Amino acid sequence: MEWEDRLDDWELELELNAQLEGSDWVTLERAAAETGASRAALRSWYRAGQIPSRLVEGPHGPQRLVPLAMVSARAAASPRVRRSAERRQAEAAELESLRRRVDQLERRVAELEQREEH
Repeated sequence: MEWEDRLDDWELELELNAQLEGSDWVTLERAAAETGASRAALRSWYRAGQIPSRLVEGPHGPQRLVPLAMVSARAAASPRVRRSAERRQAEAAELESLRRRVDQLERRVAELEQREEH
């Protein structure tokens, strides 16, 4: 019986994905991931009427969808979301710089080890 429930959930998820394919409407989770806005901010925005939303049947019950383009525009207008995105970009740049530095140091250590062996 459990596998039948899982199959039903999977079929619902496939149906939802087919409906959304090529559509601007996305789940709150995807909108948050792509725009940097928190799910709490998204809920606040649709409850205040700043962005539209709709409920569709998902694999685990009703699922809230929002239009990604409107969420992106609203997120870009939000100083808090913009600062958060800028902070994430700065952290990503710093992380990339540290990775390059570690790679350089590993090469130098390998060169020194080779010199000691000869």
